[in-house]
Amino acid sequence: MELAVHPTDPAILHKAARDADNEAGNRPELDAELDDGDEAEGNIAGFAPISLKLTSGERGERLDKVLSKLVPQFSRSRIQQWIESGHVTVDGAAARGKTTVLGGEAVHIEPQAAPEDHAYQPEAIPLSIVHEDAAILILNKPDGLVVHPGAGNWSGTVLNGLLHHLPGIAGVPRAGIVHRLDKDTSGLMVVAKTLEAQTDLVRQLQARTVKREYLALVWGQPRAAGKVDAAIGRHPRERVKMAVSENATAKPAVTHYERLATGVLDDKLVSLVRCQLETGRTHQIRVHMQALGFSLVGDALYGKQHLTAYFPRQALHAYRLGLIHPVTGEDMAWQAPLPDDMAALLARANIAVPD
Repeated sequence: MELAVHPTDPAILHKAARDADNEAGNRPELDAELDDGDEAEGNIAGFAPISLKLTSGERGERLDKVLSKLVPQFSRSRIQQWIESGHVTVDGAAARGKTTVLGGEAVHIEPQAAPEDHAYQPEAIPLSIVHEDAAILILNKPDGLVVHPGAGNWSGTVLNGLLHHLPGIAGVPRAGIVHRLDKDTSGLMVVAKTLEAQTDLVRQLQARTVKREYLALVWGQPRAAGKVDAAIGRHPRERVKMAVSENATAKPAVTHYERLATGVLDDKLVSLVRCQLETGRTHQIRVHMQALGFSLVGDALYGKQHLTAYFPRQALHAYRLGLIHPVTGEDMAWQAPLPDDMAALLARANIAVPD
C-alpha cells in the first residue's frame, strides 16, 4: 500500500503549536476575543497524490470512514469534500462517500486546498492608518471589514491587508492583532508590529490598562451612569450568540457606561451612551446593554427584530483608544470621529455629535 504520511491537518498543527507556546509560558495568552473561534492556519499546497489498495479487512464499511482511518492526517469532513468534488477515485471511477467497500479496490486521492488554507495571504486592502511607528500601528476600521479570517470570511480581512502593508509582520502571531472589533463595528484598534510589542500590549490588556471607549446608540433611556459586572459565555441554545452567564466556563466581563444624550427616532426614545471596557469579551457591549434592557439600534443579533430596519448595522463605534507605548513607555491616546452613517443617525434622532 502506497501512502504519503504528513504531520496532520493545518488546524491540528496550529492548535499544537499554540498549546506548546502557552504551556512553555513564553507569552501571555492573546485577548479573549481572539481565542473565541480561532481558525486554522497553514497551507496544504504541496501534498502529493495518495494511492491506496484496500483490503478485505475494510469490507462492509463506508468508503469515507475507511479513508479517514487510512489517511488520518486529513479530517473526515475534508475527505468527504474531496469525494464530492471528484478528487477521489475508486478503480478509476469517481467515488461516492456512501459507497460500501468490498475489499481490493484501488483508491486514488488528489488532496485539494480548502479556502482556509489560503486565508493568511497578503491582499491590497485599503487601511485607514491613524498612527504608525516602529512598534505599533493604529487603525480606524470601517464597518463591514472583518478583522481576522474565519468561516465565511477567509479573505478580504484586516489581517490580509496588514500582510500586504507590512510583509514582515507575518512573523508576528496573527499578524500583530491583539484585539478585534466585530465586522459591523467601526473604529480604533491597535496592531503590534513586533513580537515584543505584541507581548507587552497583551499584558496591558490583561492588566486592563488599555483604555477602550465606544459610542453606542441604544433603544430607551438607561440611567445616567452605571457599571455592568457580569460574566459572558456562549448562549446555551443559540450558538452564534453570547450571553450573560453564571456557567463555570463564562469569563469575567466589566463595562462602564454613561448616558450622554437622549433623542427620538419615529417617536421611539433612543440614547447615546459612552461605554468603557475593562475586559474584551466577544460582543461584550452588545450583550451587556441587552442585559440591561437597552439593546443597540440596528443590532440584528441582540436587538429587537422589528426595529432592525432603522440602521443597517449595530450603532457602535470605537472612538477612543489609549495605551502605554510598548517601547517608549509614553501614555498615548487617539480618537476617531463618528463615521458618516452614525453621524446621520444621530442627526435623525436630534442628538448632537460629541466632540
